[in-house]
Amino acid sequence: MLRLTLSSALLVFASSALMGQATPAAQPTDLHWGPAPAVFPKGAEMAVVRGDPGKAAPFTVELRLPDGYRFPPHFHPTAERVQVKQGTFWYGMGDVFDVAKTKPMHVGDQGAIPATMHHFAFARGVTIVMVTLLVSRDVVVGKAGHVVWNHWPGRIGRNSRKTL
Repeated sequence: MLRLTLSSALLVFASSALMGQATPAAQPTDLHWGPAPAVFPKGAEMAVVRGDPGKAAPFTVELRLPDGYRFPPHFHPTAERVQVKQGTFWYGMGDVFDVAKTKPMHVGDQGAIPATMHHFAFARGVTIVMVTLLVSRDVVVGKAGHVVWNHWPGRIGRNSRKTL
């Protein structure tokens, strides 16, 4: 009888431990979504996950993109990390937006883009991506306008830009 009870207790303990491992990680529930700053093409929404995009320090944001949303060719002076949380995020490298040169990232996929790597992207379906930029908040837009966005806005509607 003792052997059966001990075996049962171990089974219950092991199964509850395994169930605990299968529980997905908690997601931030207090994200405040709003229109993305003017540095982004219209239609994107943004929520700050951590840090302050208005300061020259690491920060993480989530971007909610409508189907077909496009990021024109651009680059950042520091590395960028991307994780897909919903939808499909297609990315490509170079100064010319070329859908034929894109590759898909699906839910759960993560990737890093080195500093100064020229890239572009688009969303297929409503897509949410988590983006972490390291230190700099500057976004440099490529040949389609030659605009440098300095001091990436931490608050909606606050930005500065200059033309090269």
